[in-house]
Amino acid sequence: MRKLFAFNMTSLDGFFEGPGHDINWHNVDEEFNEFAIEQTGSLGMILFGRRTYQLMEGYWPTAAALADDPEIAGLMNTLPKVVFSRTLERADWNNTRLIKDNAVEEILKLKGKPGSDIAIFGSADLISSLMDVIDEHRIMVNPILLRKGTPLFKATGEPLKLKLLNTRIFRSGNILLTYEPLGM
Repeated sequence: MRKLFAFNMTSLDGFFEGPGHDINWHNVDEEFNEFAIEQTGSLGMILFGRRTYQLMEGYWPTAAALADDPEIAGLMNTLPKVVFSRTLERADWNNTRLIKDNAVEEILKLKGKPGSDIAIFGSADLISSLMDVIDEHRIMVNPILLRKGTPLFKATGEPLKLKLLNTRIFRSGNILLTYEPLGM
């Protein structure tokens, strides 16, 4: 069975985006880019909620993305992708499938198929709705206090205890925390 993990960058105070969906505060350097290439290159599929999908679709196929980060752009544009949305009418980004209903059921089917791991990038609302099927949370804490923005985790459901699997400290001050939900 394939593993489903959620990856997000967050501020020290728990926001994954600032006001107006701002992510310009992401602490990205060469070491992060090497990590991103390694992580994305190991995937079999990427999942998105509507808003994150539209942001990614609006950037990665562009000439600017291909010039600035050709390796990641190539991966993002060729990997199979699934967008979960009740409002989108179609998903035109290369190799993307739109799913409108039954997200948990669909993800369990995807996890049961052979292949490499599946990741959710961004998509805090989607992550909140899928807590019971996510196998691992990879949270990269950036050394910044945003003080306002969109929290990574929505206040829904019962507490979910986690087991720390790994930490990685980056020269930039970012810290990658990898957790597994207990009881899975």
